[in-house]
Amino acid sequence: MACTSLTKGRGLDCNRISGGIKYIYFAVYDQVTSIPVSSGEITDIEMGSNDLYRYTTPLGVASLTDTIVGSRENGTIYYTPSVTVILNRLTKEDQNQIKLLGQTRLIVFAQLNQQLTNGHDVIVGLGVTNGLELNAGTMDSGAAFADRNGYTLTFDGMEPEPFSMVADYTTTPFDNTAFTINSIVTS
Repeated sequence: MACTSLTKGRGLDCNRISGGIKYIYFAVYDQVTSIPVSSGEITDIEMGSNDLYRYTTPLGVASLTDTIVGSRENGTIYYTPSVTVILNRLTKEDQNQIKLLGQTRLIVFAQLNQQLTNGHDVIVGLGVTNGLELNAGTMDSGAAFADRNGYTLTFDGMEPEPFSMVADYTTTPFDNTAFTINSIVTS
C-alpha cells in the first residue's frame, strides 16, 4: 500500500533560467512570529516591528543547496539547507556584523536570478522551521595582487521540509499585503 500518491508529472521547461543569488535577506529567527507555508509556498511573514537585513552579493558567487537526507533503515527523511555567501573587501563593520550573524539563529530568504513568467524574481525561504546558523566561513586577504579579499560565509540547518518559495510580490520583494515587516535594511 502506498503512503502517498503522486499528483502530477513534469515536462521539460522550454525557457532558460539563470542560476545564482542576487540578494540574501536575514531575519532573526526569534523576531519572526510566524511563517505559514501552504503547498510549498510562504503565504505570510509576520515580523511585527522587526526588520529584514538585505545583503547584496557579487554576481556568480552566492549559492544555496537543500540536501535530502534519508535513512532507509529508520524510515526517516529530512533536509539540510545551506547558503554560501561571498562578500568582497575586509572591513571592521563587516567583522562586527559577521560576529552578530554567528551569535543567532536566522531565517534566510534568497532572491534568485531566476524569474517568474511575469519578470519578478523567485524568492525562497530557508530555515523557516528551525532556523539556520553560521557554521563555517573564512576571512581571506588573497595572495596575488588581483586576488579577492573578503568573506566566505556558510549558513546551514536541518528542516523537516524542503525550502519554500515566497509568494510572488506586487512591485518590490516582500510588499505582499499579508506580510508584516517593519522595513528592509540595505546599509
